[in-house]
Amino acid sequence: MDNTDILIKIRKIVRSINLESKKILKDYGVSIPQVLCLNFLRNSPDFRATQKEICTFLNLNPSTVTGIINRLEGKGYIARLPKKDDRRKTTIVLTSKSSDLLDRIPPLMHERLSENLSTVSPDDADTINNALDLLIDYLDIESVDASPVITFEDEIADDQK
Repeated sequence: MDNTDILIKIRKIVRSINLESKKILKDYGVSIPQVLCLNFLRNSPDFRATQKEICTFLNLNPSTVTGIINRLEGKGYIARLPKKDDRRKTTIVLTSKSSDLLDRIPPLMHERLSENLSTVSPDDADTINNALDLLIDYLDIESVDASPVITFEDEIADDQK
């Protein structure tokens, strides 16, 4: 196999992630990190979580998550509620408006990939994992932090606007 084929396949994956990000933003008015935040809240007990829990799930820094939360609150998809025992702290809660939005958004690429990977044999999973480890090593990107969900990094920067 020619090395060009490998590069083309990697570019196809990166481009697909970018196109999905742009399509979700255009069609639904929210970024993928915002959708991930809403989905996290939807799956949280009582549809609520702290900002720290959201940061941990998204594997993003607090200032980025603050921006995501501010925009979602501005669109009416979430609300900040003061904690009963300490009014300086807030809990982030999902609104019914966000439930309607989440019902309309199709499954994201990382959700489809996760579902498909769950059907892969352990040997094939090891092969895929080892090949990806090699790529990470060859690209010299071991130190780059990443979450278990697929997002396009430029979108995270755009989410700061």
